[in-house]
Amino acid sequence: MEKFTVHTGLVVPLDRSNVDTDAIIPKQFLKSIYRTGYGPNAFDEWRYLDKGEPGMDNSKRPLNPDFVLNFPRYQGATILLARKNFGCGSSREHAPWALMQYGFRAVIAPSFADIFYNNSLKNGLLPVVLPELVIDRLFDACNANAGYKLTVDLDRQLVIEPDGTSTPFEVAAFRRWALMNGYDDIGITLSTRQDKIRAFEQQRLAQKPWLNAVLEK
Repeated sequence: MEKFTVHTGLVVPLDRSNVDTDAIIPKQFLKSIYRTGYGPNAFDEWRYLDKGEPGMDNSKRPLNPDFVLNFPRYQGATILLARKNFGCGSSREHAPWALMQYGFRAVIAPSFADIFYNNSLKNGLLPVVLPELVIDRLFDACNANAGYKLTVDLDRQLVIEPDGTSTPFEVAAFRRWALMNGYDDIGITLSTRQDKIRAFEQQRLAQKPWLNAVLEK
């Protein structure tokens, strides 16, 4: 998992409340058994004018010119600004995968659905909760200024605006540590228990040497 310490990026304003996970990545794309390839279909039903299906060539599909992610000024955005209850709906881990594979490193909103929030932290996407009045100000600034960027400093737990104004945010200490070190749950296990895992494997192979032949196949 990619480390997250400090990130400065172009902001795209998604001015909708209650954006659910089926909007973030529609259900037909969950057929894949892989963890990659979801970025081109993030917000599929809003991004394109036709109905998307797995395996389609997205480069040939008609884009919705009225959807904010398709505006030329927001191409290359890495920070998504959203409204309350972002990520509600079903508990699909594919939602943060799709957002990250689109290019987002952080989502800033007044509130998130709990499961989406935790799935994001475990997969390297930083969900940042800020007061609604601050969110309103950021929307106004983003809409008024082309190329508007924010800095998200996870180390100091601050969102920093271009004029230097900063707003603190909270993240659980354990998840902050994991993100800053680039550890998903498997990485956490390996980083803290690798010696015990190796010792167990060596002991098991000594007791059951026939497993060597199985492992070599």
